[in-house]
Amino acid sequence: MTLTLAYGADPFQFGELRLPAGAGPHPVVIVIHGGFWRARYDLTHIRPLCEALTAAGVATWSIEYRRIGNPGGGWPGTLLDVAQAASHLRTLALDYPLDLARVVAMGHSAGGHLALWLAGAARVPAGDPLHVVEPLPIHAAISLAGVADLRRAWELRLSNNVVEDFLGGAPAQVPERYDSSSPIELLPLGAKQVLIHGVEDDIVPIEISRRYHEAATRLGDEVALHELPRLGHFEPIEPGSAAWPAVRDAVLGLVGG
Repeated sequence: MTLTLAYGADPFQFGELRLPAGAGPHPVVIVIHGGFWRARYDLTHIRPLCEALTAAGVATWSIEYRRIGNPGGGWPGTLLDVAQAASHLRTLALDYPLDLARVVAMGHSAGGHLALWLAGAARVPAGDPLHVVEPLPIHAAISLAGVADLRRAWELRLSNNVVEDFLGGAPAQVPERYDSSSPIELLPLGAKQVLIHGVEDDIVPIEISRRYHEAATRLGDEVALHELPRLGHFEPIEPGSAAWPAVRDAVLGLVGG
């Protein structure tokens, strides 16, 4: 069963809830699509991943959000939308058999950034524009070729320096935005994390996941890095690809633990 449900008043504040067969309560994966936070990319391209996970017995809450080019998109609206969509699971669980003790955030590319940020949202201090009051606890996070380090992504000028567009300035201009928006700055997150990244990725270089993994491990987080030889940026979201077993097994392992 697939339901399209609003979590806010804006046209882009909605999600697709997919429920597996059975009575439940079902573990939930919050799925966050990528596209370098830009409006021209939406959740349609990640539907096959959601359908495959739901067929494997996991509920998915695939969220849309305001992006660069939408009114209110970019910083801080994009991040606040993700937090609001996650918290809306508390309302959805009143009507649907969802197990909120087993919630995993998973995202691809820019969505991987948002999934890791969501897992660390409780560490954003009060008074920061990104501070979330009582964020939904995230059991674990999975980053698929994620942009886990925004300062490094800015240095590498990924996608025509999209990070500067997203945050409204360079690190020297708005350092506080990088501090509270970049997952590597929020470490340790205090949640289990899995990073899955193609070694041949030429869109988000694997060095970003390697740097994040080293920092997270050093600071005491439980984090695993799966490097996928000979694979690129998009295979992790393609059911049936050589990357898919690693993605499926990571999800099922985390929602079961």
